[in-house]
Amino acid sequence: MQTRVAVIYGGRSGEHEVSLRSAKSIIEAMDAARYKVLHYLISKEGRWSPRPIVPEPKGNPEIDVVFPVLHGTFGEDGTLQGLLELADLPYVGAGVLASSVSMDKEVMKRLAGERGLPVVDYLALSSHEAHNLEGICSRFQFPVFVKPANLGSSVGISKARDCAELKSALELAAAYDRKIIVERGIIGREFECAVLGNQHPIASTPCEILPSREFYDYDDKYLLDQAQTLIPANLSAERTAELQRLAVECYQAVECEGMARVDFLMEAETGRLFINEINTIPGFTSISMYPKMWEYSGLPMPKLIDRLIELALERHETKRRLRYSK
Repeated sequence: MQTRVAVIYGGRSGEHEVSLRSAKSIIEAMDAARYKVLHYLISKEGRWSPRPIVPEPKGNPEIDVVFPVLHGTFGEDGTLQGLLELADLPYVGAGVLASSVSMDKEVMKRLAGERGLPVVDYLALSSHEAHNLEGICSRFQFPVFVKPANLGSSVGISKARDCAELKSALELAAAYDRKIIVERGIIGREFECAVLGNQHPIASTPCEILPSREFYDYDDKYLLDQAQTLIPANLSAERTAELQRLAVECYQAVECEGMARVDFLMEAETGRLFINEINTIPGFTSISMYPKMWEYSGLPMPKLIDRLIELALERHETKRRLRYSK
């Protein structure tokens, strides 16, 4: 009997197009003999409609498990996960808490910092505080990075080299979120590591990102096709093990389950590793590194999809055994 998998994709965030590409890759990797795919497209305006990537199967069968492929706001931030919890449906990926705190870069940094994990010096401010340029400029030496606190795929992120550029960067970030992060600029190398699992997560072989621009922004990730990646990352065995350990510890710090990609910065001057962010619904496009890292680690895309669905069903069965009243 086929497992009926509802793939939800699209969404209202700035990562709508990336979500379509990720969903297409996931669906194409699913074993047609094992899974029956049900398509749920959410438009940029938030409307749910039966406009699938491939023709919709006839009928409206019940759902066995949901595979959310919604990057960013209203999909990766706990809102959809809350809906699925209310519907008592198993779903792939992080739960409500992990999704929401991982999406909020400032909360994630606080949780990681409480565990003693290395994070870059930062300042969090509300959008109405963004006019205080003098106070922000005196906090850090330039360059700094300015980011919306709740967004992914490097949308709305800018590098500021002086107060004039900082003003523009703050205005851009404020267009995407009410909370803004200003971080000390780290000059060095960028790495990623994939994590998989529920109670006993494991880390993949990490990769190194070689941006074609000053940093790995949205255009470099999805449009220019000029950034390069190295799998495995050019690191010693000791540094590789350290990076994998930090990835798993970050994953556990936010109480993640299912999957996540943890991104790192290594400062050239000191050699220190810093956790940059964690993504609970990483990209699954043809150029995305989460599935590529697992493929290199011995888990090709079809098997990765199988494992993610298994983890979703295992977690749901465990939760169903819990008592919610006397």
